[in-house]
Amino acid sequence: MRVFVTGATGFIGSAIVRELIDADHQVIGLVRSDAGAKSLIAAGADVHRGSLEDLESLRSGAAAADGVIHTAFIHDFSNYGPAAEADRRAIETLGTALAGSDRPLIVTSGTLLVQRQGSLATEEDAHNPNFPRKSEEAAAALAARGVRTSVLRLPPSVHGTGDHGFVPRLISIAREKAVSAFIGDGLNRWPAVHRFDAAHLYRLVLEKSAAGVRYHGVADEGVSTRKIAEAIGHGLNVPVVSKSSEEAADHFGWIAHFFGVDAPASSAQTQKQLGWRPVQPGLIADLNAEHYFEHAADAVALQS
Repeated sequence: MRVFVTGATGFIGSAIVRELIDADHQVIGLVRSDAGAKSLIAAGADVHRGSLEDLESLRSGAAAADGVIHTAFIHDFSNYGPAAEADRRAIETLGTALAGSDRPLIVTSGTLLVQRQGSLATEEDAHNPNFPRKSEEAAAALAARGVRTSVLRLPPSVHGTGDHGFVPRLISIAREKAVSAFIGDGLNRWPAVHRFDAAHLYRLVLEKSAAGVRYHGVADEGVSTRKIAEAIGHGLNVPVVSKSSEEAADHFGWIAHFFGVDAPASSAQTQKQLGWRPVQPGLIADLNAEHYFEHAADAVALQS
């Protein structure tokens, strides 16, 4: 299958590219830079120049493919509204290019805040109307038009070597402030998945998915934030402390809202339907490896 992958040089996308090529698929990767193009060529993929804002590049990439995996997103959570709107336009463009065919489109979303706090989110749950996801709304609209669209929700922590997401930001904060903190009693939970397990699931969804179905790429259903903070404290050799809800915003900044939620999620239906079985290390085991603390300084630069 000839597969168009957006975000092909990203942390998750690059793992998907390798997974697809190893399974004898041909990959067309969306890239903006010469460095990205070189990386894709080295991986054995074809280069397609463009960006999320260049809708014609998305249309032509999808039109030339047998299926599309959409992982690109503008990761500016301090300016989330415009980023989500750009994602919606990109999904609509990709889906329109596939309309009238049985070619699959896989849209990436997230498990965070799908359900009310403390409830286990499952694949059957629609997104929370108090925290709407334009990506899922766009996917549902395309499915209603007959486009073979499915949604793959990822947990807030997709981990592994090269991660520059939430957990490295927590490590950077702990390094800067010389304490590793959790909020309140730290019993609120984050689900997680290793990037290689997630990449394998994307391929299974591409090959086996039904239209209009939601899948969950979750390995750890819920790791307590206290355990995350303790692993970070151990890795940096700094004290582990609790911060009150009032103190959290000052200590964590914008990430406090995310780190304070209790949002466990299940992938039981996904595993049953697709035969997906996570085999990579869990989040805490991965945090106990040295690579997270070797790259903590890089995360500071990426988030600044």
